[in-house]
Amino acid sequence: MQKSKTQAVFLGTIVLTALAAFAYFAFLLRNGEAGSEFQGSSLTTPIPFDGQASYEVLKAICDIGPRPSGSAGMAAQQKMLTRIFTDLGGRVSLQQFEVRHPVDGSAVTMSNMIVQWHPERAEKILLCAHYDTRPYPDADPVRPRGRFIGANDGASGAALLCALGQHMPELESRYGVDFVLFDGEEFIFDRRRDTYFLGSTYFARQYVAEKPKFSYKYGVLLDMVADRNLNLYMEKNSIRYARPIVLDIWNTARKLGVTEFIQRSRHEVRDDHLPLNNIAKIPTCDIIDFDYPRPGARQSYWHTESDIPENCSAESLAKVGWVLLEWLKRVE
Repeated sequence: MQKSKTQAVFLGTIVLTALAAFAYFAFLLRNGEAGSEFQGSSLTTPIPFDGQASYEVLKAICDIGPRPSGSAGMAAQQKMLTRIFTDLGGRVSLQQFEVRHPVDGSAVTMSNMIVQWHPERAEKILLCAHYDTRPYPDADPVRPRGRFIGANDGASGAALLCALGQHMPELESRYGVDFVLFDGEEFIFDRRRDTYFLGSTYFARQYVAEKPKFSYKYGVLLDMVADRNLNLYMEKNSIRYARPIVLDIWNTARKLGVTEFIQRSRHEVRDDHLPLNNIAKIPTCDIIDFDYPRPGARQSYWHTESDIPENCSAESLAKVGWVLLEWLKRVE
């Protein structure tokens, strides 16, 4: 379908915003310190992971605005992330597929973004997140058809992977690493009718059907990892399907002194790790803070207009990124 002049101008504006954010992110990586220090942190040494750069990407993604599947916002985000990952040395490709819009039946093109590091290695670790936003903040108590920008639920995983990417070219491991950003995780207009996990389901089915020369040893899903009040419990489906990975990552956090990884279970979450476990048979755990903003809060920020950068944290991104990086260095 040909874009109207108004649509083209809008897309051009958000692309310029995205490119400006890319330039700032590149500046942070070139001039950043070896670690990040945060006032009031329980850790006594700097965190050797650039949480601030990750947080700046999170804000830049949110500056684009809503990013539901098939939208101009999603296209601008894809352009920005492609520039970031390519500049860091990743091999970027889009895995495209088409679905029908659940409301009007029109064709919607979706794209999983795949970023390969050390693609020659026969065994790989899969690190993934979704990067689409829900069409509306349908859990918002005031404006359930308002504007949803998905800072934690949508931007946080992609932002963390951007900062992690700077460590990937020099990663000493027998494993290659693939980042995959899933589209269509929640292209949901009616939760009673519409289908979740479109991108991860397509990815899992293609992995089985194509039988690539490599294999994924383990998978880790990142979802809602930037909460300012970070509490990462062991997710119950992850324990069921990928218990050794869960224990290994949470024990890594314990050794580093990152107490936000809490060594007990709390929630059972249906998320993108289910198709990876059930269809692709890739043992995959979900690192997710489902208590947003905190356990026992009267009002959740999840799927509301309160899911904004101000309720997210560079320190949280730094801690999750550090744990994941250390786990990647030692995973067997």
